[in-house]
Amino acid sequence: MVPLRLFLADDHEIVRFGLRNLLESQFGWSVVGEAGDGKEAVEKVLLLEPDIALLDISMPRMNGLDAAREIMGRGGRTKILILSVHDSQDVIQQVLDSGARGYVLKSDAMRDLIAAVDALRSNKTFFTHKIAQAVFDRQIKRMSEHAKNRPTLVRKKHTGT
Repeated sequence: MVPLRLFLADDHEIVRFGLRNLLESQFGWSVVGEAGDGKEAVEKVLLLEPDIALLDISMPRMNGLDAAREIMGRGGRTKILILSVHDSQDVIQQVLDSGARGYVLKSDAMRDLIAAVDALRSNKTFFTHKIAQAVFDRQIKRMSEHAKNRPTLVRKKHTGT
């Protein structure tokens, strides 16, 4: 199997240390770089071109969502996985709009992170259960509102003539 090159961006060194240990415990996976802020993450991801970059949202100098948009806007081939504590509807929409392919809550990382990286590696998306449910609920609400605003079709009764 082809080795997987990963990049970590989080402003907490201990979090990066734990993520590195978890990810590098998988055969063929290696962390090729790290950053403690968003600007550094953009520079290093564009230089190193890892397969997947895990970005925290809350970082100094540039947040992870802006970093994701910057990386994607420059045509990088790196897939972005957001790893964060934030789970509000507004943040979820911003993650989707950033071009990220996945979103894992830090509270779910021990259970879901390996599966998330595997999904992105296979050109799929990944959202932890809570995030996926929020996205689904938002879509259902939009569809319901759209249906309410559509004009009602009136059908003429066929008279048989």
